[in-house]
Amino acid sequence: MEIHAITKYARISSTKAMQVARLLRGKPAAEAVGMMSLDPSKSAGILLKTLKSALANAENNLDIRRDRLVVKTAIVTPGPMFKRFRPKARGSAGRIRKRTSHLTVVLTDEKL
Repeated sequence: MEIHAITKYARISSTKAMQVARLLRGKPAAEAVGMMSLDPSKSAGILLKTLKSALANAENNLDIRRDRLVVKTAIVTPGPMFKRFRPKARGSAGRIRKRTSHLTVVLTDEKL
């Protein structure tokens, strides 16, 4: 059985979050929570929150024990960009792109 948790419009670049999400795939859920809680990056905090949400979904909705779960996939896709402008030299303007991401964590209780 697969359990999903999604965080949408997270204010982090998808490339930065993908580097951390790559570490989660195939790990037991308890080990993944430990890894993310020790990582000081912003993307690890957001992924930890999403992972804990997926674990809560499994325990409360489906009565699956936490120690049986494995991270099947951790996907980060780019979301919409906020476009802002900052003044530059000689009266011109430079574009600033504030990127967002959508994070999806899928847990499974089957052997991979």
